[in-house]
Amino acid sequence: MTSYAAFLRGIMPANPNMKNEKLRAVFEGLGFTKVASLLSSGNIVFESPETDVPELESRIQAALQAELGIGGGTIIRSREQLQELVDSDPFTGLTHCRETYLTVTFVKDVAAGPPGALDDTTAKAVRVLAFDKPAAAVLSVIDNTDPSTTNFMAWIEKSYGKEITTRTFLTVQKTLKKLGA
Repeated sequence: MTSYAAFLRGIMPANPNMKNEKLRAVFEGLGFTKVASLLSSGNIVFESPETDVPELESRIQAALQAELGIGGGTIIRSREQLQELVDSDPFTGLTHCRETYLTVTFVKDVAAGPPGALDDTTAKAVRVLAFDKPAAAVLSVIDNTDPSTTNFMAWIEKSYGKEITTRTFLTVQKTLKKLGA
């Protein structure tokens, strides 16, 4: 069995079809085991004997769309990928707080590389630290005191398309803990 984390895009906890119990039920209905949710923003951990991640992502997304009308997108990373990312300590010396978010943007295309340069406006509020190839993730520091941070998502979508999802590094660490690391 392989332990996985599914990061779902576009989950809004106020939507009754996007509640954790309904999300977990979809995963359980697909036959996955040790299904659990983390926070209320579309973070589901599970185990499966399957190792074809793109196929898992497609099956899960099709079920979410068919059963709950959720079309946002599903990105899966293994416990090993998340462990390697956390162990690399990519945000050494930086602190996640209200003013500064340490973010991880997972991209669907695991063969993707680093994003292009930030535009001048976005560069005032966002610093891209690195692209973590094993996790296919852009690691960024976002200055929440600057109103131009809203440009970050538009910039990252321009770089990778909509098949991405962003989590704080704290959420990634909590997800790894939930996976039993």
